[in-house]
Amino acid sequence: MSVKGAREAARTQGRGGTDARRADAAGLAATDPSDIRNVALVGHSGSGKTLLVEAMLAARGVITRKGSIADGTTVGDSDPAAVHQQRSVTLSLVPLSVDGIKVNLVDTPGYPDFIGELRAGLRAVDAALFAVSAVDGIDATTTALWDECAQMGLPRAVAITRLDHPRADYDGALAACRAAFGEGVLPLFAPVRTGGEVTGVADLLAGDGTDDAARGELIEAIIAESEDETLMDRYLEGGDLDTEALAADLETAVGRGSFFPVLPTSAVTGLGMEELLDLLVRAFPPPVGRRLPEASGLSGEPVELAGCDPDGPLAAEVVRTSSDAFLGRICLVRVFSGTLREDAPVHVGGHGLADRGHQDHDYEDRLTHLYSPLGAALRPVPFCIAGDLCAVAKLGAAETGDTISARDTPLLLATWDIPEPLLPVAVEADSRSDEDALARSLGKIAAGDPTLRVERNAETHQLVLWCMGEAHAEVLLDRLRDQGVKLHTVDVVTPLRETFSTPAAGHGRYVKQSGGHGQYAVCDIEVEPLERGAGFEFVDKTVGGVIPNSFIPSVEKGVRAQMDKGVAAGFPMVDIRVTLVGGKAHSVDSSDAAFQAAGALALREAAAAGRIQLLEPVSAVAITVADEHVGTVMSDLSGRRGRLTGTTSGGGGLTEISAEVPDQELLRYAVELRALTAGTGRFRRRYLRHEPVPPNFSPA
Repeated sequence: MSVKGAREAARTQGRGGTDARRADAAGLAATDPSDIRNVALVGHSGSGKTLLVEAMLAARGVITRKGSIADGTTVGDSDPAAVHQQRSVTLSLVPLSVDGIKVNLVDTPGYPDFIGELRAGLRAVDAALFAVSAVDGIDATTTALWDECAQMGLPRAVAITRLDHPRADYDGALAACRAAFGEGVLPLFAPVRTGGEVTGVADLLAGDGTDDAARGELIEAIIAESEDETLMDRYLEGGDLDTEALAADLETAVGRGSFFPVLPTSAVTGLGMEELLDLLVRAFPPPVGRRLPEASGLSGEPVELAGCDPDGPLAAEVVRTSSDAFLGRICLVRVFSGTLREDAPVHVGGHGLADRGHQDHDYEDRLTHLYSPLGAALRPVPFCIAGDLCAVAKLGAAETGDTISARDTPLLLATWDIPEPLLPVAVEADSRSDEDALARSLGKIAAGDPTLRVERNAETHQLVLWCMGEAHAEVLLDRLRDQGVKLHTVDVVTPLRETFSTPAAGHGRYVKQSGGHGQYAVCDIEVEPLERGAGFEFVDKTVGGVIPNSFIPSVEKGVRAQMDKGVAAGFPMVDIRVTLVGGKAHSVDSSDAAFQAAGALALREAAAAGRIQLLEPVSAVAITVADEHVGTVMSDLSGRRGRLTGTTSGGGGLTEISAEVPDQELLRYAVELRALTAGTGRFRRRYLRHEPVPPNFSPA
């Protein structure tokens, strides 16, 4: 999405480049929400979503030649990281026009690491088209996504893809869809085979030489959804049914999410494209009846938005953010209410993600240019009405999830469910001069990716990127390096702590004489361990004024400073009681600094005389898995030194396993749980306490 991309298009005309395939140059600006369809393409990685978009664009003449994933020439995957990984890593907006209806296709990533992009895409649309490969079938991730769309109330349809492949099994894929998605999933068209190859599609509803049994099942399903109670009687009596009326009932059922049509397609041959596009505009609903996100004022008071009204109060949301060398920050925006216009003053605000490193922010800006994006190209549009999507350039410091509203009536939209990143990756700049570049680039990337959490660990002093998985981490590191940042990864250090496991005594003597004012301080302490979580206690039991009262706090300050540095392995010390039992002072040479030094020396001497215990952090973990994976996950937890605390049935074939697990064992659990559960397991964690490190075990 860049001016640079548009300039490249002009230079590559006639040379076979990606942008040379684009046949249209004008932007698309809808004028009526009823003439808009916002559709997300959903499915696992490799199911054919991106090529399906290419085929639909070619069918409508938006592009003159379909692109290739291997060559990095598809419209949807213009992001360099997507080209490098040969899979979608971000959502992309691809608008096209079908019979006067603007269809905003939102191509979403199918790999689990990029579920944050997927959920942002689902927030921006009003229906979902699932791509299911006739070669690979359905995986557990796709089934989970279907359930997620159902919870959101999104109407759905299924495109069975890759029917041109020699191993394509349409009947098997259809059966898998019905088994996974339910009985409401029925074919609307059937593939027509000639000489063993699929050469066309037949309209089951019209009865174009198709299987009577399949047609009968389809008609019965439509009748069951119809409000015309006489249809079933007429059908059973063998009477003629109005096909147009049945089609209208079908479209109504699809729109309200109770019927899910299946269409056979091939992006290579163009099979089923016209039928699919017709379904998108006729059966999927416009944004007019879609329930809007909850809104509030800046102080938290609820605000009721009337609906998808271009003349209503402005309420738009940033669903994706990227950076461009020419245009700066570019935001993909869904307008829920009101109208975005060029040169209009707006309020931009984002609240509720402080725990991800995105502090609450509010600022005023002015819209400069609006665009309709198509891959790397940006086509100017004068406005963007409620229900539509567009790109906004140079929007200051806007971040993904921010709300754009009118300057005089600022609003905040409740953010969508953003998953917690659980894979830590520690990075270091190659040199001190690269540190500033790393900080700047991370700020830009984090603004556009709310699933990334950037943490500077106060105990280990490591810069840790909390990611969704290895693929997510690879994309982030590639983007940093593409921006000229020189960095490398290092092992994540678990933030241990130290404590005394036995009582000990320490003598601190800090005496220096160098001609002028000297330094003199002596203190004796006793140290004893406390219960886990008790913290630190300092007790003064000196008598006779051996240490003046003014220097007692100095001893404590020195002990605390040494505790922060650690006494054995350089980790902070916790859960001890230090009792000051004696010492000496000098009327001239004693000072605050001297007694701080003596206090630190005394603690180090006590540590040398006593026994130091390392403590490791332990987290309470809640793991949600399919019932068939419970045994495998529980066995794996045992190998991670985990302690099972309970199991709860979550319904729908899911179980939640509760356990306490050392953090050291969770460093790569986001990746390993996915492998154990065929990509369906998920977990959340919270810090519980520190516990003694077992003998003969050396945490990183």
